[in-house]
Amino acid sequence: MNDSNSGHYLEKMIPKRTASIERLEKKAKNDHVPIMDVVSMHFVQQIIRLKQPKRILEIGTAIGYSALRMLEAQPNAEIITIEKDEQRYQEAKGHIRAHQAEQQIKILSGDALEVLKNLQNEAFFDVIFIDAAKSQYRRFFELVTPLLANEGIIITDNVLFRGYVANERIVPSRYKKMVEKINEYNHWLMQHPLFTTTIVPIGDGVAISSKQSQS
Repeated sequence: MNDSNSGHYLEKMIPKRTASIERLEKKAKNDHVPIMDVVSMHFVQQIIRLKQPKRILEIGTAIGYSALRMLEAQPNAEIITIEKDEQRYQEAKGHIRAHQAEQQIKILSGDALEVLKNLQNEAFFDVIFIDAAKSQYRRFFELVTPLLANEGIIITDNVLFRGYVANERIVPSRYKKMVEKINEYNHWLMQHPLFTTTIVPIGDGVAISSKQSQS
């Protein structure tokens, strides 16, 4: 079975989403908004269920899809999510309001590289999800590390980016620099002294980095 067949098989196996979530998925597809594919999202939800985080930080809100799905997996969580694009920020606010999740999901507008500097005095987060500008992944990771609770985890999406990272010979020229950046990030991440990382070849590739407990 090839990767494409596996992905279609897994997608068919996933339990049906609510009508409102399916509408959000359809909107993202029609508007060409990059959200996490349903198989990868289901995987992240399972991690959230197992971890049972009290606080989650997300970099890259887009239209609010992944924040809402993470809240589904852990309804008692507090989620802070950051979005740079003003239009998407406004759309996400509307979708979160429509799902009556405003009390638990707080959206911050602005460039995550700047916003994260202002969060350094926040309480620790148990799970941090990075799904924003791929060229800045390492800088995002460095900025969020002090915000992560002991034994917390950082999830990074798109670390295999359409399979190009694993096979640079087939990378279209417009993606070459991005793929190089992601590849550098993956190597740096796998060798990070404070984290143990596993890269799962699901969707566009998901990295799970577990922070080692500090005595």
